[in-house]
Amino acid sequence: MAELKNIYDIAGNSMASQLIRMNTIASNIANAGTMSGNPDEAYKSIKPVFESTYADQFKQNGIASVRVSEVVEMDMKPSRIFMPFHPDADGEGYVYGAAVNIEEEYVEMMETSRQYQNNVEVITTMRALDMRTINMGK
Repeated sequence: MAELKNIYDIAGNSMASQLIRMNTIASNIANAGTMSGNPDEAYKSIKPVFESTYADQFKQNGIASVRVSEVVEMDMKPSRIFMPFHPDADGEGYVYGAAVNIEEEYVEMMETSRQYQNNVEVITTMRALDMRTINMGK
């Protein structure tokens, strides 16, 4: 079982998961323009697989979070482009572009950024509430 004790653990796990997601997006965007002479060697986009994690006492406290269980390569076909003078062109003059949908990656990047910012806001709010609670005892 996961070591989830409080809201800071929940937000921290979520932020770590979003960081992995952002790293996969950056890899996909960085490789979007690559070409290969063989469709099997062309870059294929990668995506994280998210998994829910639950606290040991989930039924009593309802604490759950998320983590990345693995990063998988997507099953997309590379684009076939006729470029007979490209150094990597095959015998028929074709090269194979990376199997990355750049628009989809940008949308994923915006969503990932928002999710990360939401968790930062949760932590900021909790710290402010903790400080107010401490100050009440003074």
